[in-house]
Amino acid sequence: TAYELHVGDAGTTMRFLTAFMALRGRACRLTGTPRMQERPIGILVEALQQLGAEIRYEKKKGYPPILIERFRRQKTKEITMRGDVSSQFISALIMTAPRLPQGLTIHLEGKLGSRPYLELTAALMEKFGIKILWDGNVLHIPHGRYHSGNHEVESDWSGAGYWFSMASLADEVDLYLKGLRSDSLQADKKAVEIYAGLGVHCRFDEEGLHLSKTNTPAQASASIDFSDCPDLAQTVAVSYAALGLDCTFTGLESLRVKETDRIAALQQELAKIGAQLLEKEEGSWSLIGTKALPEHVEIQTYDDHRMAMAFAPLMYRMHVDICEPMVVAKSYPEFWEHLGVSNS
Repeated sequence: TAYELHVGDAGTTMRFLTAFMALRGRACRLTGTPRMQERPIGILVEALQQLGAEIRYEKKKGYPPILIERFRRQKTKEITMRGDVSSQFISALIMTAPRLPQGLTIHLEGKLGSRPYLELTAALMEKFGIKILWDGNVLHIPHGRYHSGNHEVESDWSGAGYWFSMASLADEVDLYLKGLRSDSLQADKKAVEIYAGLGVHCRFDEEGLHLSKTNTPAQASASIDFSDCPDLAQTVAVSYAALGLDCTFTGLESLRVKETDRIAALQQELAKIGAQLLEKEEGSWSLIGTKALPEHVEIQTYDDHRMAMAFAPLMYRMHVDICEPMVVAKSYPEFWEHLGVSNS
């Protein structure tokens, strides 16, 4: 009898569990919130079916909920997947692939998005005994067994991004973020580069990162590519908008299928502060900063933790009310406490 696992809004959990349970061969029903049932998973399911997993869609084809029935035998040791979709589909496969008797070779087609996340996955797997071989856009994962070991989880660069935004909007900054490393493989470390142009100075030591302000006025970048770090896009958009700067954004494709349609959500909420996010051509967006911020704004969060935290730094320039503030619980439950403001 299949048992049910409900992942709530956790897209990462849905993708990783789909691969884990499918290759484990245990009957299981995977489902989530109504929004989760609108987030595509077909590319991963099709890959698992090619490998030998028996998986059925219970409602709409290509979307949760799904019923994983069994895994009889490995049908192939090579598959082809699109590289321009969520890296989590690929990470889910490569983390579970060592369980396959013949290992697995994955051919990635087209532009490879969020590559740093795959490199992070591969580095962690190697630490626990599985070495992935990279050959251009081809990944070779051998059959093998993970071994145990000690690992210290570094701090989250995605969460740090909100503090970079606050630093860019505040008049004075003396902030220490513990547990962030200069040699981090996390994609959102790009915040250091982006926010250097917005007047934020970084200094690493053995324990973490110190943020301060430079005397150089914030300067707009001609273009920022978020292909490798899409989770920074909302945060950076708000920073640029509030500073009255214009910029071209690329690499936003995956934002359509996150917790909400993040492009539409940004367009709606940025308009409230007099800024715009306009599609220039396919794959390119123009961010037009505000000329004058209003005194007060109410921000809708669309059941998306990053919408709440991306717009919170506006508090340094105006009065902000965040609707449904506890959506931050998904990734940063202590956010409001750390910020020192009421979440009610």
